[in-house]
Amino acid sequence: MLTTLQTAYTDTRASDLAWALGREPLPALAVLDLELHGAQLQLRLLGASHQVLLEEERGTCSETVACMPGSSTPLPLGVAKQLGDWEYEFAAHVETLSRGSFAGRAQELLALVAEHPHGLAGTFPGSPHAFTAMLAQCQQGQVRWRTWHAYPQEGRLVATRTRVGVRAAVAAV
Repeated sequence: MLTTLQTAYTDTRASDLAWALGREPLPALAVLDLELHGAQLQLRLLGASHQVLLEEERGTCSETVACMPGSSTPLPLGVAKQLGDWEYEFAAHVETLSRGSFAGRAQELLALVAEHPHGLAGTFPGSPHAFTAMLAQCQQGQVRWRTWHAYPQEGRLVATRTRVGVRAAVAAV
């Protein structure tokens, strides 16, 4: 699903992005509700980037990657945490592209996500290449999502990937 977000483009630099786990749902401009093998997943586009809410019988998980005033947790390159019965893994990568390469990559990603039944993308007013896009899937009992945050004025594309799965049982000694 592709939508135009009716808001000002608030996180205008890749370095403004912060990461947080466990935040309450923030006001969303666009939402996609999914059920993936018994897990309820909500992809949320915010005026300041994205939030994913995951709920299943083992518990809940809330991931926020956005421009969050007062946040002291910048966007990490990688995180691995245990959340109850789950293993949570997050990774981020910032790519700097030339103007021409950026436009082509933006079009490619928007087309991929807009056509996907588990995809949500929103473009911001002012530039067709200013967007946030999200794509979810369930593989081998794990819920996974990828996101892309585009900053055309900087030529930067921030890509994240997250995996949440049941923690492997520890063998008794």
